[in-house]
Amino acid sequence: MSEVPPHVTALAERWVRARTGDDLAGAETLRGEIEAEGWLVRALGEGFDLVPRPSFEVWPTVSAVPVPEKPINPENAEGSVKAGRVTGTVPLEEGTSEAERVREAAAPGARPERLGDLEAERVAGTEAAPAQEPEGVELTGRAGKNRGPGNASGAGGRDRTGEDRGDPERMIESQLLWDASLSVSRLDEEVTPVEPEEPVAPPSVTVALVVDGWPEDLLECVRAVVARTEARIIALDLGNVDGAGEVLEELVKEYPHRVEAWHVAEIAHWRGGTAGWGESRTKLLKLDGADVHVVMETSTILDGDAITPLIKVLEDDVVAAGWKGVDPGEDGHDWHEAGPGEVKGVLGHLFAVRRDAALAAGGFSRDARYYRNADLEFSLLLPGTVVALDRDLPVHQERHRGYHDVDPAYRDRESRRTYDRVLGLLRST
Repeated sequence: MSEVPPHVTALAERWVRARTGDDLAGAETLRGEIEAEGWLVRALGEGFDLVPRPSFEVWPTVSAVPVPEKPINPENAEGSVKAGRVTGTVPLEEGTSEAERVREAAAPGARPERLGDLEAERVAGTEAAPAQEPEGVELTGRAGKNRGPGNASGAGGRDRTGEDRGDPERMIESQLLWDASLSVSRLDEEVTPVEPEEPVAPPSVTVALVVDGWPEDLLECVRAVVARTEARIIALDLGNVDGAGEVLEELVKEYPHRVEAWHVAEIAHWRGGTAGWGESRTKLLKLDGADVHVVMETSTILDGDAITPLIKVLEDDVVAAGWKGVDPGEDGHDWHEAGPGEVKGVLGHLFAVRRDAALAAGGFSRDARYYRNADLEFSLLLPGTVVALDRDLPVHQERHRGYHDVDPAYRDRESRRTYDRVLGLLRST
C-alpha cells in the first residue's frame, strides 16, 4: 500500500474536526479535496482511515447512495404483485396445513401447474371432437357449397332416406330442417371465441448482499447464485475491505446482466466504522425494484435452486419465507429452531420477503448496527405470516464470519441492544 502524503493526512484531520463540529458542508469539501489527491477517507471510531481511491465510483456513505424514484428490475419492469399477493404460485387447497405446503414447495422438482390432468384431458377431448352435421342433411362445409333441398343436382331422384325428392311434404320438411341447421351454423360463426388467458409472469426476484470483507466468500456465493438460479443480484460494498469491493466489481464485469453493485467509503459498524447493518439492508431494499427481495449472507452457498421453493410459498398472507426459522420460549428469552411451517422469525442467512410488505414495515431498523437479532426484529414487524422451510433446501453455510470473526464483547453488546427491542415487540403482540 502506498504511503499517504502528509498533506493528505492533514486534510483528513481537518475532515474529522469538521464532522465532529457538525460542519457537514466543510467536511464534504475536504472529502472532495482528498479524493482529488487520489485517496478515500472514511470514519474509523473517533479517527479516520485513508485508502487509495479505486477506479470505480464510490459514494461517501450509505445514506448518500441515490435511490431512483421508481427502481426498475430489468427482468420484470411491470412486476407481478397484485391484490396483495405474489402471483404465479400454487394455490393452497382447503385443509392443507402450512407445514404440508412448505414441504411441498421444498420438494425436489416441485413446480406450479397451470392445469390439472383432468382439465388437460377435457380440453384435449373438446378440441379433438369432430363437428357434427344435422341428420338427414349433407354438407360440404359451413362456408362452402352445400347440397340443401333447393340445389339438389338433377330433378327428382331419392335422398339418403330413399324417399322421393319430388314429394312436396318431404321437401318442406327438408327445407325447414336445412334452414334450422343453417341458422345454428351461422350462430356458431358469429360467436366470438374466448381468447386464452395470458400466462401469469412469475414474480421478479433479487438477491441482496451486504459486502463487508472476505472476498473469497463473496466470489463463491455470487457464482453459486448465478449458476443455480435466475435471480438478479444487487450488492452494497462497505469500504472495499480486503479488496472485496474490487472482487465485486470484477463480478459485475463477468456477469453484467445479473450483478449490480454500489460502493461506499464507509466500513461496517462492527469493524469500527459507521455503516450499520439495518441501514445498509434498507438501502438495498429501496434500490431493488423486484417483487421479491431475498436477504442473503455471503457465507451462504446454494447447492441447488433454493430460491424458487421460498418464492412458491409467498401467497395469501405469507409475506416472508426463510431457510431457518425460530420461535421464542414462553419467557421470550430463549429461542429455538422451528419449522417447517409458520414461525415467529426467520434468520438472515437466507430468506425471501415480498418487497411491498418489507417497505410497509418500514424496512430494517436503522438502530440495528449489527445483524444479530435484527433479523428477528424485522420478522416481527412484517404485516403478515412468516414461514420457514427448515433444512430441506439445497443450501449450506460456510464459516459464519459475521458471528465468529467479530469481537465477542462487541457482538454481545450490540446483540443485547437489538434484543431489548425484540422483547418489546413480543410483549406488544
